[in-house]
Amino acid sequence: MNICIFGSSSEQIDKEYLNTAESLGNSIAQKGYGVIFGAGKYGVMGAAARGVSSAGGRLIGVSPKFFIEMEVIYEKCSEIIYTETMRERKAIMEDKSDAFVVCAGGMGTFEEFFEVLTLKQLHRHTKPIIIYNVNGYYNSLIAMMKNAVKENFMSEECNKLYTIAYSEKEIFEHLENYKPYSYNKYDFSGLGKEDKNG
Repeated sequence: MNICIFGSSSEQIDKEYLNTAESLGNSIAQKGYGVIFGAGKYGVMGAAARGVSSAGGRLIGVSPKFFIEMEVIYEKCSEIIYTETMRERKAIMEDKSDAFVVCAGGMGTFEEFFEVLTLKQLHRHTKPIIIYNVNGYYNSLIAMMKNAVKENFMSEECNKLYTIAYSEKEIFEHLENYKPYSYNKYDFSGLGKEDKNG
């Protein structure tokens, strides 16, 4: 299994976000899973990568070529895939991953989360999407999603396409007990179903 980690590239954030990301990367590697990430050496991305490296795990970085000039690439990746564009970068990360963990992040992380969620809603994949809600960072996003349901901009079924974890232990529980879920966004009865085929 390859687990994609989305997260911030900022070094200005609280150390708890960095420490939990590094611990998560280490634990994923110790379980024998690979990690796919945006190849950055800073912030949550860099911390998770250091965790994977410290456990001798497989680490696949995916980066647009222009990041080379910016000198932000983590150099201890097992493999680095270079792309021409950010769009191509995201597509490769999505295709090569078996699950997504959304750690604390900013604009780019929000975009990545909503892209994989939208693709899942449209039946382009059935992979787990887990929000790692360290320190309640994503509470406001979760509230926004609930408000979108309340105002009828999306179905409650959409909120069943991802799960929320508050600890590393919960992340692995969600991965190990995952049952694919899908629904038809154009079926206004709003009834979803478990994907029995996995």
